[in-house]
Amino acid sequence: MLKEPISIVAISSLSALGSTPKSIWETYQSSDHLLQERVLNGKKVWVGELPHSEKEAIGKLRESDSKYKDLDESVLFSIYTSRKVLKQTTWCSDAAERPSFGINIGSSRGATALFEAFHDEFKNTGKVSTLTSPTTTLGNISSWVAHDLQTAGPVISHSITCSTALHALLNGVAWLQSGMADKFLVGGSEAPLTSFTVAQMQALKIYSNAKRTYPCSAMDVKKKSNTMVLGEGAAMACLERGTPSNSLAKIIGIGYATELLEHNVSLSLDAKCFQDSMKMAMSDVSPHEIDAIVMHSPGTIKGDLSEIEAVHRTFGKQVPFMTTNKWKIGHTFGASGMLSIEMACLMLHHQLAIPVPFVTYSSVPKRFERILVNAVGFGGNAVSVLLQKA
Repeated sequence: MLKEPISIVAISSLSALGSTPKSIWETYQSSDHLLQERVLNGKKVWVGELPHSEKEAIGKLRESDSKYKDLDESVLFSIYTSRKVLKQTTWCSDAAERPSFGINIGSSRGATALFEAFHDEFKNTGKVSTLTSPTTTLGNISSWVAHDLQTAGPVISHSITCSTALHALLNGVAWLQSGMADKFLVGGSEAPLTSFTVAQMQALKIYSNAKRTYPCSAMDVKKKSNTMVLGEGAAMACLERGTPSNSLAKIIGIGYATELLEHNVSLSLDAKCFQDSMKMAMSDVSPHEIDAIVMHSPGTIKGDLSEIEAVHRTFGKQVPFMTTNKWKIGHTFGASGMLSIEMACLMLHHQLAIPVPFVTYSSVPKRFERILVNAVGFGGNAVSVLLQKA
């Protein structure tokens, strides 16, 4: 358990769900997925794209400042979402001083589209543009957010593949618990809908080519093929120590674990890393006090089954309600963990479950007090975060 609770006092996201709390919650109430077919590499593939209105907003952001016109969408997503989440707080209310809070925003892939474009330029001409290096480095993301918000405080970027956003949250918690910071902005951003990135997932034979009602069958234990679909988006949360009056949810436990590698992308059949991270996050909290788990569940056969097996081994006969959002919006890589945190916060706030429509549940909770959120990166780098209703 943590020395003291850490509160999420604001959260904001950008994904196929939209970007406002009202529209996101309303969209979660529908059993329809938000995945679309797009032509990449000469073939139709499923993707989770931003709505047209949000794409226009990102375009306006790019045009609003000459320094922003050369930035990758992963950076623009971060700036856009960070601006929105800060409006929910008083962190920037004193115009006389630069706001002082930490920033830790990560990404699995970083400046994907720009990197591919610059590499094509190099192959074709043997030269690269002047801004190639500074606009494709991963440190771009948090640094540009700090510039945009004019903040004073530690600025950190990192990549731990699909568990990146939750590792950012862990890092923010550590800074707050140590007393080295009073406030931290944490999250993840991903703009992976490019030909090369999708081709990489197809090469792993995990990408969906399903012609079915739900192209991504995350948590479907009976599926016979891999059904992962990539989505774009970003999600940010503002963390503070204690339980202030504007707390949306309390972080009362964190867990992390890494498996010994047997393969570059492997998880054991019972996802030992998840067993360890969930037990660490729960600490003194009894398994029967957990009302729900927002699963990582990428839509792959092995990934889904191993995490579900880890839950059964950890909870025994008292398995909580399990859900995920990847069937609806796709896998947003480094941003996915924070989108799952947002989903958990919404269930805690509205006291209503968000089920997976094609999963059969023996029961669905009528109230939510504590929700566990999971994420894992390539090679078994797992994180679990235990949230409690504020």
